[in-house]
Amino acid sequence: MSTLLSSMLARYKCETRDDYENALKEIIQEFALLGLSRSQFFDHAAFYGGTALRVFYGLDRFSEDLDFSLLKPKKKFDLAPHLASVATELESAGFRPEILSKTKTADSAVESAFIKANTREHLLQIKVPGEIAKRVGRDEALKVKLEVDTEPPSGFTTEVKYLSLPVAFPVRVFLISDLFAGKAHACLCRNWKNRVKGRDWYDLEWYVARKTMLNIEHLLRRMVQSGNWPLGKKLLPADCRKLFTEKISSMDMKQVKSDVEKFIEDPNKIRSWNKQYFLSLVESIQFTKGY
Repeated sequence: MSTLLSSMLARYKCETRDDYENALKEIIQEFALLGLSRSQFFDHAAFYGGTALRVFYGLDRFSEDLDFSLLKPKKKFDLAPHLASVATELESAGFRPEILSKTKTADSAVESAFIKANTREHLLQIKVPGEIAKRVGRDEALKVKLEVDTEPPSGFTTEVKYLSLPVAFPVRVFLISDLFAGKAHACLCRNWKNRVKGRDWYDLEWYVARKTMLNIEHLLRRMVQSGNWPLGKKLLPADCRKLFTEKISSMDMKQVKSDVEKFIEDPNKIRSWNKQYFLSLVESIQFTKGY
């Protein structure tokens, strides 16, 4: 293992297979961000979502995907040159990734790709203990998904932040109030049929605990674009709280907890979760003055 990879891995307290896989995914994500930065991707796009929240704001859970938004709508955005740069950075670090672009359908605004790597091979590369490695199938694959919203709703602001590893490099990121708006939209409008993504609600708790302001104007524009709010109608804090209350009332808390458990280090943090707790969180949300 190179000195660089060793120093990046040293940031984690790895004991279980999940610990090592989560650390490996995050290291791959950071090299991917470096590749995107070096290809000037962030001249056109900004980083948002759960991974952005973890990497730049200290969210204490792991996140699987890399989510981006173009700064301005551009339906025929070409992701390929940027993926080539991602591959170059990963290969230079000793990884052997397969990067697969997903063909975008005509009615989709999302450009997506997957970084795929052999789990066992790459766990061995970071010197995972033998008793863990031998339980990993030879054909098991580790995946990191990249998604780019090519037709983003307006009403967000970005800033440039810096990562220090693998080297110092800039990344354009949504302001935290806009990240909160995106997460609120996911909590209220994510189409998972009868399932609930517990990670969304873990993040909601994180935002509220830190008294983060929610950009209600950006939430409004996201909800109008997704068809979850009427065009031309104001969105007020009382409306948001009512929507949250309805969503929470229909949630299966067992599913919520089950979804998030493997992404956090201490499952005891969610042991006392119940609907009443989340209803109290909703009452504590603070909104920007966009209404």
